[in-house]
Amino acid sequence: MTGNPSSLVRAALLSAAMLAMPVPAVAGQQAGGAAEGSDARSQAPEALRLWVDARAGTGKPVHWVAEGGVYDYPSGRKLFGMVGFDSSKVIWPEKPGDPILHLTRKTFAYTHPETGEILKEWNGKPVTPIAYPYQLIRYRMEDGRIHADVEQGAGDDIRHIRSGEGMRMRWMGRDTLAVTAPVFLDLPLPGGARYEAWENYDFFLHRPGTVSQPHQMSWQRYGALPPFAGKGKAIYHLLSWRVERHEDFPPAILEWARREKPMWLVPPADVAEIRRLQTVKAGEGWAQ
Repeated sequence: MTGNPSSLVRAALLSAAMLAMPVPAVAGQQAGGAAEGSDARSQAPEALRLWVDARAGTGKPVHWVAEGGVYDYPSGRKLFGMVGFDSSKVIWPEKPGDPILHLTRKTFAYTHPETGEILKEWNGKPVTPIAYPYQLIRYRMEDGRIHADVEQGAGDDIRHIRSGEGMRMRWMGRDTLAVTAPVFLDLPLPGGARYEAWENYDFFLHRPGTVSQPHQMSWQRYGALPPFAGKGKAIYHLLSWRVERHEDFPPAILEWARREKPMWLVPPADVAEIRRLQTVKAGEGWAQ
């Protein structure tokens, strides 16, 4: 999410796997939507269905909005704010056991640390929002775990990233399921350098009727500063929650999205749209 030179790789490395244990239903398993009647969905292991329903809905588009900040390390001084969202939908297969497709696109902007205004430049350098036109995620069961394989990129740089160790799933009391996905990155860069960072995603999925916002996520990252901010390390933190309608976005995020990122307010319609996007030369939004 954070706009480093390797963000095309990094943002996809949410290793989506968790133990496929039987669990009671929590928020996200609502009726309605084309996916609800799918044989593949009804016959899927409950842990898999639980995760997909929460993350990508049951047919109709869902959105995860986020607000947070970037902090200097080790001083802790706030450098920038961050806002953004993703828009997602799910396509369950006709045949039980085949991969489930999660179609999504996401965009994030840096904001002024005091005023909250979305930044277009900082100290004379342009600030470009992170804007992924699509990600295609395939969920699958393997060795009793849920895995998420990611396809992204365009032109000559289309990447297929297979999930690794994956997520842990555990209950916090009777009503909250915590799903944790740590990501440890150590990747080669051109010129012999390496790209190193740590990220952690904690999703909190609550039973229906127990809280007003049943889908929540906290994301942390330790890694390099955004390119426009110079050299050094930073701590990133975002809080994210799911909404069903554009009207439920924070007003400032919705205003920015409608003005500058209207395409991101809806997920890719189908795989055919993603294939078209893959033929277009990758612009700044993919890697900035």
